[in-house]
Amino acid sequence: MAQELEIRSMTRPEVDELVGWAASEGWNPGLHDAELFWATDPEAFIAAELNGELVGGGAITSYGGEFGFMGLFIVRPEFRGRGLGDALWHARRQRLLDRLQPGASIGMDGVFDMQHYYAKGGFVFSHRNMRFRAEIAQPPATSPDEEENIVPLAGVPFDQVLAYDRTCFPAPRPDFLQGWIAQPDALALGYQRDGRLSGYGVVRRCGQGCKVGPLFADDGEAAEALYARLAGFAAGGPLFLDAPENNPAAMALVQRHGMVEVFGCARMYLGKPPAVAHERIFGVTTFELG
Repeated sequence: MAQELEIRSMTRPEVDELVGWAASEGWNPGLHDAELFWATDPEAFIAAELNGELVGGGAITSYGGEFGFMGLFIVRPEFRGRGLGDALWHARRQRLLDRLQPGASIGMDGVFDMQHYYAKGGFVFSHRNMRFRAEIAQPPATSPDEEENIVPLAGVPFDQVLAYDRTCFPAPRPDFLQGWIAQPDALALGYQRDGRLSGYGVVRRCGQGCKVGPLFADDGEAAEALYARLAGFAAGGPLFLDAPENNPAAMALVQRHGMVEVFGCARMYLGKPPAVAHERIFGVTTFELG
């Protein structure tokens, strides 16, 4: 059956369909994720077609050829167990390697029960990224002193945002960030200390509630202030944060706010693990694009 599979690039409407499948799987994508993902790298989306029917897909995002990320890997439930996913996954990995510079590494967030499969494909476990949920009845309180440090991210020079993001992400991603920060149904805030950007965060509306991502900050104090303001955007509904388990300060933040673990992924890398400031990462951007 796998031999009958056609692996090709996705069309823009098919990306909407793929993100719709992600919603059906309970991944809770943002309201504007499809258009933002496509704008970041339209060549990233790979379709699996069987006898003229779209049966699976996934993303192989390249960040300037310096770093790649595999995500949104889905085969429709009725077509699973037939070897189609295996063929699609290996084709995607090779296509992404071909899109990257020699020696560039690839990251992914894989569900735990598939970790052994990805390991057979050369990916090595780094740490766990855990999804936490909180019910936000009303905005958390922030001190007046901290309020003075929080500013709209759109008012911060973009080169400063890009430079800060680069300390927490393996490659520059200007196209993605410009769209992500300015997306509708979202709030993007920066934290300034002594006139310097010391963190930033984005919260966006999703099919269910809101999701924070990324949440990057110099320390727990800055992260706490940003989280409180971002959580206010979700007041009256659930809020989700994908926090890395290898940052103790991030784990302390979710515990302080009584967030409940609801899901998790294994962050894995093919190639050398990127050098990023793990202590600054309180919430990853997305499980789909890194």
